[in-house]
Amino acid sequence: MIRLYSYLAIALTAALLGGLGYMVFMGQGQGDLAQCRGTSISGGAGAIGGPFELVDHTGRTVTDADFADRPVLIYFGYTFCPDVCPLDTARNAQAIDLLAERGYDVLPVFVSVDHLRDTQEALAEFVRFMHPEMIGLTGSEEQIREAARAYRVYFAIHESDDDFYLIDHSTFSYFLLPGYGFVDILRRDQSPEQVADTLACFMDNA
Repeated sequence: MIRLYSYLAIALTAALLGGLGYMVFMGQGQGDLAQCRGTSISGGAGAIGGPFELVDHTGRTVTDADFADRPVLIYFGYTFCPDVCPLDTARNAQAIDLLAERGYDVLPVFVSVDHLRDTQEALAEFVRFMHPEMIGLTGSEEQIREAARAYRVYFAIHESDDDFYLIDHSTFSYFLLPGYGFVDILRRDQSPEQVADTLACFMDNA
């Protein structure tokens, strides 16, 4: 009987230590990602991101699940944007190339908030100019607004009598990792090198 109790005590101790080790391991994993994060996210990282259905620049219908198996850097803008969008998107493309030189594979994605002007053809020309691997996404007004809500993206279209209207929109880029989903926001004042370093940190510690 004493031997049985000894076995049970050993088994219980092993289980407790195993559970503690698991919690420490999980805590370290979260801590490792936290050290890469340069922004404080209201509600936590889980509050950003979610399901969407859009159309890419080749005419193919895609959902968030199509991007779940690869690190993704997403930017919301529009191709007729006169200044901010081209600069931010080019910065992201440069960061992607810097990462590729280091052996990292990240997919750049551009989501249009201009459902009227950003046709498949307009998107295809824009992303082809920005980066050979960039994916352009658009859709109906409701599809775009649903994706924007998921990522807490603000945009507002200025009313105009012609096609030369402007769109106010937030200028963050969003980084997603397989198995984690959204992990961080990249600000537009960060250089290509800083973006590359941040993304590499996440991928190294995931």
